[in-house]
Amino acid sequence: MPTLAFYKPYDVLSAFTDRDGGRTLAEFIDVPGVYPMGRLDKDSEGLLLLSDDGALAHLVTHPRHHLPKVYLAQVERIPGEAALDALRRGVSVKGAVTRPARAELLDAEPDLPLRDPPIRYRETVPTAWLRLTLREGRNRQVRRMTAAVGHPTLRLVRVAIGPIRLEPLGVGEWRELAPGEVHALREAAS
Repeated sequence: MPTLAFYKPYDVLSAFTDRDGGRTLAEFIDVPGVYPMGRLDKDSEGLLLLSDDGALAHLVTHPRHHLPKVYLAQVERIPGEAALDALRRGVSVKGAVTRPARAELLDAEPDLPLRDPPIRYRETVPTAWLRLTLREGRNRQVRRMTAAVGHPTLRLVRVAIGPIRLEPLGVGEWRELAPGEVHALREAAS
């Protein structure tokens, strides 16, 4: 049973078909029978896991398992300690408070491939990068959390799901996970 790690590019739907004719996983992955375990929004990038193992997909995606997912978010302006503390405690998003997250302001821009197209550049508005670790996966959660603390997300890249890391994949590349990696993923989600 293959389980794949894929570096989903920006503007690609986390599905194999799109009624509107947009870019999909089918453009990159030709392995029959695999399906995304969870999703990344079309305007987000990074690690997406795919498998034909329904039990593993349930472990990875069900919120009860609290599998950590790590994101790098480029946000407008430089968040202060109050904004970071709010993210760490949990913020109100659509009437419900998010679970506490790990939130860290990065000292430097992370080593990521350039996005195509690049984010909008505004000379008068600086940007900063955050590393956020969440243990839940609500719809557009990172974007809504950063917006709630006054720092809208401009670029979002998922770099890890449990023990599985995005590196060394390039944008649009995939690889099959080794049996030991699949075992580690199961253990982390159990």
